[in-house]
Amino acid sequence: MPTKENNLRTLFHPQTVAVIGASRNPGKLGYHVMKSLTEGGFQGAIFPINPGETELFGAKAYPSLPDVPGDVDLAIVVLPAQAVPEIVRRCSAKDVKGIVLITAGFKEIEDQQGAELQEEIARLADQAGIPVIGPNTFGLVNLHANLNASFTPEFSMVKKGGISLISQSGGMAHMLAFLAMEQNVGFSKIIGVGNRCNVGFAELLEYLVEDKATGVIVMYMEGVDDPHRLMQVAREVRGRKPVVVYKAGRSQVSDKASYSHTGSLAGQYQVYQGAFRQMGMLAVESLEELLDTAKALDSCPLPEGSGVAVLSGQAGPGMAACDVCEEKGLVLTTFSEETQDRINQALPPLALRSNPVDMGPAWYSPEAMAEVADAALRDPGVDGVVLCIAYASANIGAVESLSGVLEEWAPKKPIVCCLSAPGEIWREGIRALEEAAVPNYPSPERAAGALGNLWRYRELARL
Repeated sequence: MPTKENNLRTLFHPQTVAVIGASRNPGKLGYHVMKSLTEGGFQGAIFPINPGETELFGAKAYPSLPDVPGDVDLAIVVLPAQAVPEIVRRCSAKDVKGIVLITAGFKEIEDQQGAELQEEIARLADQAGIPVIGPNTFGLVNLHANLNASFTPEFSMVKKGGISLISQSGGMAHMLAFLAMEQNVGFSKIIGVGNRCNVGFAELLEYLVEDKATGVIVMYMEGVDDPHRLMQVAREVRGRKPVVVYKAGRSQVSDKASYSHTGSLAGQYQVYQGAFRQMGMLAVESLEELLDTAKALDSCPLPEGSGVAVLSGQAGPGMAACDVCEEKGLVLTTFSEETQDRINQALPPLALRSNPVDMGPAWYSPEAMAEVADAALRDPGVDGVVLCIAYASANIGAVESLSGVLEEWAPKKPIVCCLSAPGEIWREGIRALEEAAVPNYPSPERAAGALGNLWRYRELARL
C-alpha cells in the first residue's frame, strides 16, 4: 500500500489534477482554483468535477471523480464539509496520491461535530495513505512546477527562488508572498497547513529538508498539535537547512484567538521560544523579520564569526546599523593596520575612517568607496559587512562603482545593504546586486538585523 510519506512528493509534483467543486461562477472558490491552475501555467491534465457542467476553463468537465479516465495524482476539494468523507473514499478508490482540502467547517469551529468530521477524514486518508493539506486552507503552491493549487491566482506572480513557507494562517501567507513580490524575494513553495488533518509542520519539515528546490524553510506558527513529533524531526534535520519560525501568541488575546482560527492548541509563548532554540530553529519577532532573515539566508553565506564592518555614505544610517548589530551579538571589528592604512589613503582626514566608516566625504569619488569596501572585506577580522548609502546627486555613481567589489566578495562573506534612492535611480543596479546574492533592505536597521540573524543561525547550527 502506498504510504502518506511516499505520496508527499506527488502531492507537490502531480501530473494530473482534479478540482472537485470546480465552477464558472466567480463567487465560488472552485472558480478561483481553476483560474489559479490554468493561469499559473500548470502543464499537466486538469479535470474539473461538476455534474452540472460539460466544460470549464477549456477543459472537459466530469460529473464525478470515478468518471475521470486514467489516473488522478492530486484532488483539490472545494465542497461543503459534510460531503468530504465520501470524497475521500472516492479518492481512495481512485488511488489519488494527495488531497488539498480547501473546505472549512472542521476542527476550527466551535461545534464538536466539526472536530469529529475532521477525525473521520483523517482516519480515511491515513488508511488510504493519502496526505491531506488542510482542511481550512488556501491550498499550496509549487512555483518551480508551475503548480498553483490554491484559490489565489496571484501566487503565481511570486518570483521563483529557494524559500519554502509553511503557514498556519492563510492571511499571513498572502501578506508574506505579496511582500516578497515587492522586495524581489524568491519562493519555492507556499503551503497553508490549515487544520493539519494528517500533514503538519513535522511532516513538511521532513519533506522540505530533502527537497532540492528548497534552501531555506520558514514557518508561521500559531500552535502545534504534536510538539514532541516536531522536536524529534527538527533534531534529526538540525543544521541541514536553515529553519526560521515566527510564532504568534505573545499576548493572551492572540494565544486564545489562535485556537478559534485553526483549531490549534497554542500554549505559552516563552515555552515555544525555548523549544525552538533546542531544535535549532531561528525564532523571529515579526513577519517583516521573517522575510528579511529568509532573504539573507537564501542569498548569503553564513558568517564565520561575529566581526562586522559598517560602511555608510552618511553617518546617521551607519550609527543606526551599529545599534542593531550590537543587539544581535555582532562586534564591530577593529581593522588591521593594513586595512586601516588603505582606508586612510582612500578617504580624506575629515571622514570617520575607523569602524564604522563614514564614506560621505568620498561622494565625489565612487572609486574611493569601492576601495574602502574592498579593504574592509579583505580584513580577516571582518566576517560580514553592512553597507548603507542614501542617494545624493553627488554620489549617483556609487552603486555602479561598488558593484564589482560587492559581487566579487558576495560568495565569500555576507554583505547586506541599505541602498536608498528615489524613483528609478539605482533600481537596476540594486536589482543586479540582489541577483548576485547581495540583498538590499529598506532601512539600516533591517539590513543589520538580517546580518545579525545570519550570525544567530550560525551559532544555533553549531549547538
